[in-house]
Amino acid sequence: MTVIPAFLAIDANAPRLSPPTRHARALRLTAACGALVLLSACGGKPLDFDLRGLTDGFSTADAAIAATEARPDPDSRGVISYPTYQVAVAQRGDTIDTVANRIGMNASELAAYNGIPMGTGLRAGEVIALPRTAANTQVAAGTIASGAITSGPIDVVTLANEGISASETGASAQPTVTPAPTPSASAGQAEPIRHQVQRGETAYSIARLYDVSVRALADWNGLGSDLAVTEGRYLLIPVKQGSVATPAPANAGAMAASAPAPAPTAPAATTAPGAGTPTPTPPSAAAPLPSTTPAPASTQTATATPDLGATRSTSAEMAAPVPGAIIRDYDASSSSFILFSAPAGTTVKAAKDGTVKLISKNADGVQIMVVDHGGGLQTAYSFIDGITVAKGASVKRGQSIAKVTANEFNALQFMVFKGTSTVDPTPYLQ
Repeated sequence: MTVIPAFLAIDANAPRLSPPTRHARALRLTAACGALVLLSACGGKPLDFDLRGLTDGFSTADAAIAATEARPDPDSRGVISYPTYQVAVAQRGDTIDTVANRIGMNASELAAYNGIPMGTGLRAGEVIALPRTAANTQVAAGTIASGAITSGPIDVVTLANEGISASETGASAQPTVTPAPTPSASAGQAEPIRHQVQRGETAYSIARLYDVSVRALADWNGLGSDLAVTEGRYLLIPVKQGSVATPAPANAGAMAASAPAPAPTAPAATTAPGAGTPTPTPPSAAAPLPSTTPAPASTQTATATPDLGATRSTSAEMAAPVPGAIIRDYDASSSSFILFSAPAGTTVKAAKDGTVKLISKNADGVQIMVVDHGGGLQTAYSFIDGITVAKGASVKRGQSIAKVTANEFNALQFMVFKGTSTVDPTPYLQ
């Protein structure tokens, strides 16, 4: 009888890991691009490779996850207010109806906004997003608002597609402004991102997406022990320690108070009783006239304003592939790429002169292009389609090579490899 060593034995009862979702895989193309770079190094040999599953092994170690702040405490109504939205925190025994009654909002509206059936029981600490904030109440991030939530006319189309703002049109009267309370200890905390759960997402995939721990995500949102999330629900993304809220602009009174004071006027001279009043010095004699005649205005043509964008692209080793801002920074431990804000259809340009080394797709059909720049330096582009160059083609810096494809992040993913390791692209773009 063959004896199987204990360390090779397979536990039939061991839990099986579910495959990562499409949403989670979308931001984890790093492993796939790395494999492509390795494959492209083979050079000259026909390759027949399968990219399916290349991204499944990627994970973020707990040690790389930043510590997060504690969620602010709600007020007596169970409401937490932020500059652009409010959430309600359920109490023990609450339903969507009791929460709506407590905050003075229509229950069916609140249920529809959160994708929760009427009468559904809520867990203590569960977060319910409010479709609009307390009228005209201005508070710092994490500060508890004391004003009552007012219910105004509802535009269903706006509610479904854009959400309703605090300054909703059609209100019959201007609500009374409720003064903001004294900031609490969390007043300097940044406003959390509010994420709406999409089909196929899990608490784990959402936590990985924002580089926070699943435990922090559960604590902030009152998730159950099964960490279940449902499509359409809103989750607060925990604020990382050290994040500071952007201060609100000062009001007119504060701006006036901070304006520089006018220069002090010299006090009038005091004369003794019976003495005549001194003659004031004429303004024309306060300062001597200039001894020279000012030079005539120059007739030279004004110098044209320099194109700062062109200057940047010329001086930097690489040009930005799209004109949008960087919305996700490089992090070697969790996201070894950067994301540029770029709507679908944006032209993607080569960052540097080079040769197209590889064009392929991952299992989800997301296209990836690798361009070799020599000296072990390569760039990779993903979330693209409409590729206009072929493998082996030479490209020039700034040459159009593709378009940004429609994706849930409205972004282009850009990576830089030195050898087979990713490096921060930012220094190459400055």
